[in-house]
Amino acid sequence: MTERLVICMRRSLTEPVPDPVWPAGIRPVTFEPGRHAETLHALLVEAYARGGGYVEPFAIWWPSLQGDSEYDPALVFVAANERGSIVGVAQCWTGAFVKDLAVAPSMRRNGLGSSLLHQAFRAFRERGSPSIELKVHADNPSGALRLYRSLGFEEVESYRLA
Repeated sequence: MTERLVICMRRSLTEPVPDPVWPAGIRPVTFEPGRHAETLHALLVEAYARGGGYVEPFAIWWPSLQGDSEYDPALVFVAANERGSIVGVAQCWTGAFVKDLAVAPSMRRNGLGSSLLHQAFRAFRERGSPSIELKVHADNPSGALRLYRSLGFEEVESYRLA
């Protein structure tokens, strides 16, 4: 098995953060666990299919997520298209940590990931968090590292996973 480099990143929230600017036809929707959980899981599976992360099967993922002490449904930021289909999600932990960011492949590179993260930034700033963190695989094929750096995230440490 090859080793993978994981980069831990942090972005300060002490300065004002911009409002999300949603791509045309995209809107934020309130996460409804009973209605959205399976769809969000499918989006995560699709988003990570080419690398960059891994998602357990739904029967493991959902109970594990709900049972985590840092899970708060209010910190699951969801975006939908005009037909109501979920096209993006930022799943965050209460400790100001972005656990997962996933954008449907057909919606990438149009600002949706930035909008979801800006929504998370605002929520955590309102909660008094001085910063927000995340981890990303250095070889993530989706351009995530470039996105995070463009939004002000800075590397704070890195480590290798076997």
